[in-house]
Amino acid sequence: MRTIACNQKISAFLLCAMFLASCGDYSFRGTLLDEPTAAPEIALTDGQGRPWRLSDQEGKITLLFFGFTNCPDVCPTALADIAAARQQLGTDAERIQAVLITVDPERDTPARLGQYMAAFDPTFIGLSGSQAELQVVYSSYGVYAAKRDLPNSALGYTMDHTPSIYVIDQQGRWRAMFSHGVPVRDLVSDLRFLLQTTGT
Repeated sequence: MRTIACNQKISAFLLCAMFLASCGDYSFRGTLLDEPTAAPEIALTDGQGRPWRLSDQEGKITLLFFGFTNCPDVCPTALADIAAARQQLGTDAERIQAVLITVDPERDTPARLGQYMAAFDPTFIGLSGSQAELQVVYSSYGVYAAKRDLPNSALGYTMDHTPSIYVIDQQGRWRAMFSHGVPVRDLVSDLRFLLQTTGT
């Protein structure tokens, strides 16, 4: 009996060691922050008009994207890629929350954001707020957002903005970033890695 128990402990130890070794050898596709820090708080309004706080999301990986509903290409591409990644993650997707924070509060009402995000994935959340509230978030995350006039367009203007995806881990730490155009397979691979190594 002692021999069996000992062998079980050794097997468990070896499995743990193999897991840690594989994590150490993993090549992250996005950009990992060298020293993850507590993510700056976000307190805005969701598509149902309810208050939403980043600090309430602990236990999930939160993917933050800054964009707007009239975006012609960058925003819908990023959101479609995140939706595709969630589908490939299967049940692990339940531990990932995608959030779009508008850079165009003039047009992106909470209701409009809610409808827009639901078209990509019913779990996606769109956030808006006053210009002052949003500016605090932009500054905290180093996000660039500026209006650019389109005199020959019916839209009147567009928004130039940072197109990165910000990754907040299950402990509420700003953990990584993805550049625009990251392949879906890389998103899936990195998110699986983070779910394994930063899970609660």
